[in-house]
Amino acid sequence: MSHIYLGFQFEVEPKELGSEILIAELGEKPFESFSETDNGFSAYIQKSLWKDGMLEDIMILKSPEFKISYTMEEIPAVNWNEEWEKNFDPIDVDGKCHVRAPFHPKTDAEYDIVIEPKMSFGTGHHETTHMMIQHLLDLDVKGKKTLDMGCGTAILAILAEMKGAAPIDAIDIDNWCYLNSIENVERNNCKEITVYEGEAALLEGKSYDLIIANINRNILLNDMAAYSKSLNKGGTLLLSGFYKEDIEAITESCNQNGLEFVKGLDRNNWVALKFLKK
Repeated sequence: MSHIYLGFQFEVEPKELGSEILIAELGEKPFESFSETDNGFSAYIQKSLWKDGMLEDIMILKSPEFKISYTMEEIPAVNWNEEWEKNFDPIDVDGKCHVRAPFHPKTDAEYDIVIEPKMSFGTGHHETTHMMIQHLLDLDVKGKKTLDMGCGTAILAILAEMKGAAPIDAIDIDNWCYLNSIENVERNNCKEITVYEGEAALLEGKSYDLIIANINRNILLNDMAAYSKSLNKGGTLLLSGFYKEDIEAITESCNQNGLEFVKGLDRNNWVALKFLKK
């Protein structure tokens, strides 16, 4: 049976942080897929599941910190896989890591990751994911107990396992990301990754040699003490999801929590920083 869908075009300012929060909130509703656009993103829901007033308790729409507008249109039934095939390009990171959808041909890249592209955040197209992959390619993670915090599609956890990290925890607060991560972990035949739904409270009593957190500035600052507490001495913390102008606040928070700056990458004003626990 073909379903009729409603397509919402959201325009969001500031785009990245606003889109991330709004998608997390819409993920609590029966929205099925999201795709990035120039000024925000598109979101899709089956018409039969839509109810008037469904967006009334979406908190970010009431926030004065964000400027959000949207339009809605009815979309006839389409083959979503076909749509994705038209819009989703494989990603090559430094010739070593290839991120592709199941419908792309396999290449001879050292690390070949297959992600089901149900939404375009966390597929490797975003600058932050790209840089975090670069950091991981540069690290020896063999046998290191690893955490992928705010795992999204679990792409970074999957690469960590391919490079020999074990065991690995992947955590995301968003149910949609949690389910998609489980799917991607299975698709890449990973055996060392356990996926959890939740937030930093889950770290209580756990310890890691490597923590990867690609989230956003406010969550990172809020949870920095928890990351530091869970990181073993001499352990590595990789952080991304923020801009160059946030480096000072992030570094200051890291220093206060016994974390020392090692190196940074930047791409289109986004940054990814590496810290070491003293």
